[in-house]
Amino acid sequence: MSEQNVKTLLETKDLKQYFTVKDSHGKKQSLKAVDGVTIAIREGETFGLVGESGCGKSTLGKTILNLYPPTSGSITFDGEDATTLKGQRLRDFRKKTQMIFQDPSSCLNPRLRVRDILCEPFAIHKLLTPDERQKRAAELCDMVGLSRAYLSRYPHEMSGGQKQRVGIARALALEPKLIVCDEPVSALDVSIQAQVLNLLSDLQTQFGFTYLFISHNLSVVKHCCGRIAVMYLGRIVELAPSDLIYDRALHPYTRALISAIPIPDPALSRERKLLSGDIPSPTQKIEGCPFKTRCPEAGEKCMREAPVLKEYEPGHFVSCHLYG
Repeated sequence: MSEQNVKTLLETKDLKQYFTVKDSHGKKQSLKAVDGVTIAIREGETFGLVGESGCGKSTLGKTILNLYPPTSGSITFDGEDATTLKGQRLRDFRKKTQMIFQDPSSCLNPRLRVRDILCEPFAIHKLLTPDERQKRAAELCDMVGLSRAYLSRYPHEMSGGQKQRVGIARALALEPKLIVCDEPVSALDVSIQAQVLNLLSDLQTQFGFTYLFISHNLSVVKHCCGRIAVMYLGRIVELAPSDLIYDRALHPYTRALISAIPIPDPALSRERKLLSGDIPSPTQKIEGCPFKTRCPEAGEKCMREAPVLKEYEPGHFVSCHLYG
């Protein structure tokens, strides 16, 4: 099926998420965590979202799931406006969208056994009988490659990789359409990371899940994502298929991130593009391009005018005055 015929499952338009914070003098300020993000995620794809820590990736994921009501903008999920949902419609939306969290130790209730953790989603949504919930919990363990013997264990009796499999199983319980993976392997050993990534890929092939994959590790994102959006200070600065991002990155920030990826061959090397300068505060009004203080190619126009995300070539979008 061509990309033109693939259904768009999730679309955000000019999505903003501002938080009110206080400075050192107690004065209220607006922190712009997500500042006008427009993306569209197709059904069945793995859409990558990368950027430095603090750029707003996780906040965007939680806003999409309606965990944070957006300040402004729109979120359209499966043809429905997700920002206006209430009551039963919101509960139905919760069943269709789930999240895999970064830290498998802190996202599981330490007082519950694995069996109870996996049965909890059905109890909250009043689905299945108690016996059916127990049976479904065992099936979920099979799906994620976890022995059923772990059903009677508490989270502290398991390794990090095993706990993350429980987190994945819990996210799958209600058969969602969209799963936000918030750095799901960053807290795991490298060998375990590969196992979890392969598991997520196999589950997507089997059940057709759609993933929003959030990470700061570009090597991981390259391995599993079809399209990638690069985020800086709450904004998307580049968006393209993964091969274009890695082979022909346009934005200076994207090029700097890619230059930092280690090459697993001592005979090969890559020129590092080190960024200098200060990162602007997300609480201050930024004149011109937000990246101008760190960009080695910033010009006069960058100082006074903020660039917008435009399509430079088919499927390749960039927010930079270098590509007018």
